[in-house]
Amino acid sequence: MSKIDRKRLLREMVFFRRFEDRTFEAYMERKIGGFLHLYSGQEAVATGVLEVIQAERGIGFDYVITGYRDHIHAIKTGARAREVMAELYGKETGSSKGRGGSMHIFDPSVHFMGGYALVGQPFPLAAGLALACKHQKEGRIAVCFLGDGANNQGTFHETMNMAALWKLPVLFVCENNLYAIGTAIQRSTPIIDQYKRLAAYNIPASQHYGQDIEVVMEATQSAVDHVRSGAGPYFLELLTYRYRGHSMSDAGAYRSKEEVAEWMQQDPIQILAQRLIEAGELTEEEFKAMEQAVQDEIDNDIVKFAEESPEPKVEELTKYVLEDNPDPRWIGPLEAQGGGHG
Repeated sequence: MSKIDRKRLLREMVFFRRFEDRTFEAYMERKIGGFLHLYSGQEAVATGVLEVIQAERGIGFDYVITGYRDHIHAIKTGARAREVMAELYGKETGSSKGRGGSMHIFDPSVHFMGGYALVGQPFPLAAGLALACKHQKEGRIAVCFLGDGANNQGTFHETMNMAALWKLPVLFVCENNLYAIGTAIQRSTPIIDQYKRLAAYNIPASQHYGQDIEVVMEATQSAVDHVRSGAGPYFLELLTYRYRGHSMSDAGAYRSKEEVAEWMQQDPIQILAQRLIEAGELTEEEFKAMEQAVQDEIDNDIVKFAEESPEPKVEELTKYVLEDNPDPRWIGPLEAQGGGHG
């Protein structure tokens, strides 16, 4: 990567960290409600993988889908950070018009096909997107992010079997942060190294260090080359760690302070920043200025936009649920009699 690219990627990861930190604060201030799952500590994965995808064909070419820890994937895919924050605030200007919240960021304009609340739900949807890509023959692929905790779901095995059988152009990216909510992976899964499970489906797979963005990008490039060649799916396991709890209700008591401290020393932002400083491409003062500029942008533009945006109108509660002119066969008996909602 060029010096400019490495600085840009560093700034992006700083932005993603501060974005999540700010949502944490807004949640504590009760400006954000519902569920909230933060990505802090895993920034090198989404940033590195999607940087490689976009460098080849541009933003919005390939399809991207993920689970409920989805804010950063959406923004890196091309969704506007303002609209993602507004969605967290439940505002009309949000990416899902304030109806979805944290777990349901969605922006089809850039082929970000959503975050999904059900564990294992993105797998078959990714296969469907990949099947469409195969039929369209335009060179697109589907990229499916998944956590290690979802891999014991039936949808995982059914999807891997079908993706291999049909040689679907899909890249599965496993963000292995070692915990499924509060359960350590060794307590739930006999095979700790997730990439080894793909041997059962004859899908090529590999495991890499997910805290170093340059390692992530190199591994991703090889995986993408395989998928785009028409050889079928690839499973990329990236070892990472979330610094906050599974969700806002998780105090993280199941992890030792020593373990957390060890992974904090492997902060993906600090790894790249230190590398640039040692190479003479960045100074400590420039890095601090970068952090401040990011904080100012988030506070003075993105959060301001979300807070000043209008609330959804109560009378439009069902606007995106029911058709404007519903088929009378689907109207409840009370509605048909003019007696309210059935």
